[in-house]
Amino acid sequence: MSSLHGTFIWYDLMTTDPKAAEAFYRGVVGWRAQDSGVPGQSYTILSVGETKIGGLMALRPDACAAGAQPGWTGYVAVDDVDAYAARIKQAGGTIHHGPEDIPGVARFAVAADPHGAKFDIIKGFSDATPQPPAPGTPGHVGWRELHAGDGQSAFAFYAGLFGWTKAEAMEMGPMGIYQLFATGGEPAGGMMTRTKDMPSPTWLYYFNVDDIDAGATRVTDGGGRILHGPHEVPGGSWIVQCGDPQGAMFALVGPRR
Repeated sequence: MSSLHGTFIWYDLMTTDPKAAEAFYRGVVGWRAQDSGVPGQSYTILSVGETKIGGLMALRPDACAAGAQPGWTGYVAVDDVDAYAARIKQAGGTIHHGPEDIPGVARFAVAADPHGAKFDIIKGFSDATPQPPAPGTPGHVGWRELHAGDGQSAFAFYAGLFGWTKAEAMEMGPMGIYQLFATGGEPAGGMMTRTKDMPSPTWLYYFNVDDIDAGATRVTDGGGRILHGPHEVPGGSWIVQCGDPQGAMFALVGPRR
């Protein structure tokens, strides 16, 4: 089993206005953006310095007509996309698209857990293993958070698929248990049963910034919205949950200076 198996390695934004979204995140997070060069497809690669971390592309008109909304998706690495697509379905999840090849790059499938939270699975055609950044490095994804249909059964689903393990569990009062999970090392994220203000089960991705207040200001200056925060979390970091100008949810994490 590869060292990447079961870890998040890529993040996509599907949006109604790619150029506006590119400018917004360039201003808020500091990403570089360039066209992927894939023939017949408009796909923008987002980078921190020379390190590629994700991409963005337009939601298709037919997807919008069917009710698709702008949003971020994380890709979990697996050793065999077709086998894991079958396992997802056997475990009660859904495969919405694929498995399919991105020629010369990877094989992937678009999936959802049994409560409808979307994620992708992927296996690259290259054996190169990227060096993980130092924790907290600005511009990288610092935390992954599942607002689950049911936190306990969601953990069982992902643990059964990818071998994720439980880390610390925190009692959040009326919000229930916040369960940290690890994907082979230090905790990579957390899960909780979604609250009533979260319209549907979803993954939320936190981007590292070097100053939470400055980051929150850049969000509003760029036309985005602050949904919650900033507030402090265990360990001393601060978070703010946001919506971009097209409506995709994301979050920032960093120190308060």
